[in-house]
This record gives sequence, structure tokens and C-alpha cells, in this order.
Amino acid sequence: MEGGNSYIRALMRTITVSEANDPQPYAILYGGKYFQDFTRHPQRCVPIVTPPNLGNCSTAAGRYQFLDITWAEKAARYHPQGKTGFLWWKTYSFAPEYQDTVVHAWLSDPNAWGVDIPKLLRQGKIHEVLRLLSGTWTSLGYGIETNSASKHLPSIYQKVLQEELAHSQQARSR
Repeated sequence: MEGGNSYIRALMRTITVSEANDPQPYAILYGGKYFQDFTRHPQRCVPIVTPPNLGNCSTAAGRYQFLDITWAEKAARYHPQGKTGFLWWKTYSFAPEYQDTVVHAWLSDPNAWGVDIPKLLRQGKIHEVLRLLSGTWTSLGYGIETNSASKHLPSIYQKVLQEELAHSQQARSR
């Protein structure tokens, strides 16, 4: 993603490491298969094969593993293009740029989280932010579905933050 807040972009990259660490993160479904139609969220219910949600299914998709209901809710608020379609069949494009745009706007909205996430990140409070977000992204280290990357996320965040800050500095120098 170009533009936006460097701290939020670094957080987005950190979420991706934990949720959709794949060469094609925008097109991945929960469970590792891919979809090709970005005109809307794929809404595929994939069976969960591991505890604690064994036997349920997940509609998680894309770089941020949006559930279909979460995508519909957040896209309605943050998607820059609005809905397409007719009457109740209206959908929001799930194209990569919109996945990023929606997440960036959502993470930047203090009313959505009850705190100013960019400010917390500037203050170095990555653990607090990851804990806050783990209710949404359960693999962030404080949720119910941690993974092998979870414990490394604070250091991963610091590394990608330095990259994002350097990139922003270079862009300002041009």
C-alpha cells in the first residue's frame, strides 16, 4: 500500500504475517486455497479442522482474513467505491487495493477501537495494540488461535516499521 500512516502500514504488514503469510495473500482463503474473483468477498465457508473451533466453518479470506460479515460491515463504512449491484445483492469490491484501504481506514479510526491506534504505535505500545486487535485477528498472540509467528510479531512489527519509515522518508525527499 502506498500512502497513509507508516505506523498503520507496518501494523497491516504485521497482521498479514500472522493471518495470511503467503505469496498471494490477497487471494487466499482460510485453509490455504485461493479464489480468483475479486468483485466481492468470496463468501466460501471452509470447514475448520483444528480446535478450538473444530467443526465450524470460516469465511475468512484475503490479506487480512476478513470474515464475510466483517467485510460487509467494514466495507460499508470505509470502502471508497461504495456498493455495486442491485437492491439487496449489492456488494463491495474485494480487490487488493480495497482490502488495504478498508483496513487502513478501520485501524486509523479511534471511534472503531475506542483508542487512537496510530498514537499508541507512535508511543511504542505494540503489545497493547496487538492485544486490542486479537479479538478480531485471533492469531496476533493474545487470541485463541496463535501460530508459530505470534510470539515474533512485536519484533516483526519493529522491523517493518523501520522499512515503512525509511520508505516514507524517501518519498518525502523526492
